[in-house]
Order: sequence, then structure tokens, then C-alpha cells
Amino acid sequence: MKLAELLHKDVIKLDLSATSKEDAIKELIDLLDENGAIESKEGFEKDVYEREAQGMTGIGGGVAIPHGKSDAVRHTAIAIGRTKQPIGWETLDGKPVQAIILFAVRKEDEGNLHLKLLAKVAGALARDEVCAALLESNSKDDIIQAFDEQEGES
Repeated sequence: MKLAELLHKDVIKLDLSATSKEDAIKELIDLLDENGAIESKEGFEKDVYEREAQGMTGIGGGVAIPHGKSDAVRHTAIAIGRTKQPIGWETLDGKPVQAIILFAVRKEDEGNLHLKLLAKVAGALARDEVCAALLESNSKDDIIQAFDEQEGES
């Protein structure tokens, strides 16, 4: 599955009002719910926090990639949000985050789809231009294009 199939403007919010990790996750879950990707916000949120309890999802550089494999997911989706101010998060570099990429994956999706998607996103974020688009661009299209172009080159 290509990232471009999952990245859509209607599940990207560049002005999250969240001031905490919990608020950011809730706002992104709301986006996924509004776009029909999940059938139970509470069920999906529970599964995201179960995963959060297993280890940090803040990868550093101002970015976190929380995710949940859940029966509450209708179809695999990715929501992207950016907070107005950096927020506290458990991260590899010990610094707060401002960009959050939330994966929603069905429990019974084939193989390790969530791991494949995480690897694709992590690979994209290794590129300066993708990080710059994610953290600085005011255009949802630019963010989608940065991920799409990187994936096309890999």
C-alpha cells in the first residue's frame, strides 16, 4: 500500500488546538471518525494507548507517530496534525513534538501492514524536505506531495 493512497487533505489538520499529547490524539481520532475510518472512537483510543504503554512513539525532530491496531478501525488510514505550539511527548531526543502522524490499522489487516507503513513514513521523515514540509508548510497539498515524491524515489 502506498502512502499516497492514505494521505488526504480531509485528515490533515495544520492547526490542532491541542496543548497535550492526550488532546492531540483525541483531535486526530475525531478527524478519523469524521472521515469514516473508525467505528468507535473510544475503542480505537483504548488501542492507541495500549500501544503507547509499550514504548515511546515520539521519534524525535518534533515528530510523533502514535498508532493503533484495532477492531474499531473500518479501514486503514493516516491522520496528520500539527500543533500551534510544541507539546510534551515521550521522544527519542527528549524534545517536545509539534507534528503527529496517527495510524489507524485494522487488527486483521494482512501481515504487518502497520510496520510497513511505519517504515515508509520513517524513511520519508529521514529526508529534510519531507520534515520541512510536515513541520513548516501551510499547505496540506505540499505535505502530501513531499511524502508522495519521496516514496516515488525510494
